[in-house]
Amino acid sequence: MASGSASGGAAGTKAVVTRFAPSPTGYLHIGGARTALFNWLFARHNGGKYLLRIEDTDRARSTEPAIEAIFDGLSWLGLEGDEPAVFQFARSDRHAEVAAELIASGNAYRCYLTSEELAERRQKAQDERRPFRIDSEWRDADPSTWPADRSWVVRVKAPRDGETTIDDLVQGSVTVQNVEIDDFVILRSDGTPTYMLAVVVDDHDMGVTHVLRGDDHLNNAFRQLVVIKGMGWDVPVYGHVPLIHGSDGAKLSKRHGALGVDAYRDEMGMLPEAIFNYLLRLGWGHGDEEIISREQAVEWFDMVDVGKGPSRFDLAKLQNLNGHYLREADDARLAALVAPHVVAGGVAAEAIDMNLLTRAMPVLKVRAKDIKELAEGSGFLFATRPLVMSEKASALLTTEGRERLAAVHERLSGQTDWTLEGLEATLKAMAEHLNLGLGKLAQPLRAALTGQTTSPGIFDVLVLLGREESLARIGAQAEIPVGQ
Repeated sequence: MASGSASGGAAGTKAVVTRFAPSPTGYLHIGGARTALFNWLFARHNGGKYLLRIEDTDRARSTEPAIEAIFDGLSWLGLEGDEPAVFQFARSDRHAEVAAELIASGNAYRCYLTSEELAERRQKAQDERRPFRIDSEWRDADPSTWPADRSWVVRVKAPRDGETTIDDLVQGSVTVQNVEIDDFVILRSDGTPTYMLAVVVDDHDMGVTHVLRGDDHLNNAFRQLVVIKGMGWDVPVYGHVPLIHGSDGAKLSKRHGALGVDAYRDEMGMLPEAIFNYLLRLGWGHGDEEIISREQAVEWFDMVDVGKGPSRFDLAKLQNLNGHYLREADDARLAALVAPHVVAGGVAAEAIDMNLLTRAMPVLKVRAKDIKELAEGSGFLFATRPLVMSEKASALLTTEGRERLAAVHERLSGQTDWTLEGLEATLKAMAEHLNLGLGKLAQPLRAALTGQTTSPGIFDVLVLLGREESLARIGAQAEIPVGQ
């Protein structure tokens, strides 16, 4: 088999087809989401197709809920495939068919070496302090010598001399000596394909022109090229993207925080456009641009701008970006996202006034970084009397504080203009009359209205709660009898 360069071959002249091929693990990994995003963008930028393949050959892990979790995460990010997903396990017969073709063409062979023989040879190499390489006597054996009573695997015939070079879109020119590539197994003794065979066959049959994936697959590319060349197929263009690392520079793991996209959505309250924008900038850039829309991303994206070094996941940066998108988001949409979190916080679903929640979004989202903070900030809207006071809020309700609340209650009981401007004018005038800073009135008032010491602006709180509820809450803390 000829050795040589793999720079893209005929793939460069075809319409671009990319693919994202996750193994079902129960969630869409944040690193996998970035791989999907880069594939989606590259296809969109080049007017091509972006396909999905579920690599479900590990039957123990490939459950329906796990597969649905991946589809759900991709859908949330707007990265659904352009065609129905391909399921790898269902194509096992096709993979075996290709293995048979490789045997027939002399590019693969049946190997009858037993596990015991392989272990003995591996141990011998170790004792002699040399690398172990498969050197099977069955590589060039005549088919007439194949035993009828022994199990066998199919091994591909890897080139034994020369070198192979991949001109990678990200890594540049990478060369491997062919002697380093073993005659690896492509079909197991039970007739099932290995990953190395299945991936190559599926990519070919799906018409994939560009294989864009994590750089942990770079070594696999050289092995997969052996199968591709053995079948005489077009070589895809490769782009191996550095993995995402944690803030400490180590490979991203659970100790760095959430790994699944679903956790960023459900547990951390992130918006999909924030995750999209953040993952886009994680290893790729366009000048100094930080806020990038989907439309701009499609226009600007190119694999040549992906960095060669690992990128570091910065949660604080993601949260700040999410805060930006919260402030840009439609208020009704935010209210619908916030409501389930308010319910989770103990408020009955039927008690939530969606119109009120929507009206509160403009003042709540100013400082919030995620949906959970929005939910916490909106809790006062649906609190029932008597309000539960935080320790700091209780500390403001001294005898003097309650006396001021009583005065505020009396003044606001006659207030007919219950607007921001009207309430601000009344309370500022009252503070001046009492020779107080406005804060001296606002602090106990905020505690009485929300049970907290932090909230949106006090006039916003009064308007959102409305005249009747505001007066009832103030009166309760001022210990004014109901009806007065």
